[in-house]
Amino acid sequence: MTTLLQLLYSLIIGVIQGVSEWLPVSSKTQIIVSSTFLLNLSFKQAYTFGLFMEVGTIFAAVIYFRKELVQMVGVLLGSKNRADRKLLAYVVVVTAVTGAIGAPLYLVADSLPSIALGIPMLLIGAVLMADAGIIFYSRKRHEKGASLRKLDSLTFKEYVLVGISQGIAALPGVSRSGITTSAMLLLNVEADEAFRLSFVAGIFASIAAFGLSLVVSASNVGAAVGTIGLGGIAVAVVASTVVSLFLIDFLIKIAGKSKIVYLTSALGIIALATGLLYLAFGI
Repeated sequence: MTTLLQLLYSLIIGVIQGVSEWLPVSSKTQIIVSSTFLLNLSFKQAYTFGLFMEVGTIFAAVIYFRKELVQMVGVLLGSKNRADRKLLAYVVVVTAVTGAIGAPLYLVADSLPSIALGIPMLLIGAVLMADAGIIFYSRKRHEKGASLRKLDSLTFKEYVLVGISQGIAALPGVSRSGITTSAMLLLNVEADEAFRLSFVAGIFASIAAFGLSLVVSASNVGAAVGTIGLGGIAVAVVASTVVSLFLIDFLIKIAGKSKIVYLTSALGIIALATGLLYLAFGI
């Protein structure tokens, strides 16, 4: 493989990571498929590489949500602001539960020789179509006087439910943003708030996933890095970061508008079609 081709593949994988991490279509699945096809990695190597590639989206989320992060640090330093304390409590509980659920699932997934990725994609598609219906129904209720929820009305038990949902996303084919956003929509959380809370909690889950991949599956990470090269890794991370910044902003803005119903429906259709294609080609 020539150096130019390596950089091109790196750019493609970085863009795929930057797009799929924030859309409810499972970034791990997309990276597994793309890196298997472009880099000829094994399933286990590609799965680990997908977690390792989250470093770019971590950078983007930290930049975009720097205000929220500073507010949480302020609480640790003694701030009594109720909203900031609520956000910190949410992040701590969700992250702890995610780790308790996600780490064992990651170890199980890492030991599997392969998985039929089409099946999870079909499930994701069905969930997305259901999400579109939930958002549409919630907004109709809101128009009739029913109130949509925000973080300040969520309880400890509901934090735990979000954490469980995020932990399940350690499995290949399960979208972290998709499953956590879906959980909050089912709790009648306003769509743009659900996306924001999902993305903020995802920062810490992604950091943990990145660290776990380095500790538990260093050989798989090494094989992927050896194939793509340090220059290729740098290109992929930069591309992922830049694309992520644009997409986070777009999704949060559109989530507050009626167009989110059409976007979610379209993503559901894409996920269903992708799942069928994966199964047809034995992926």
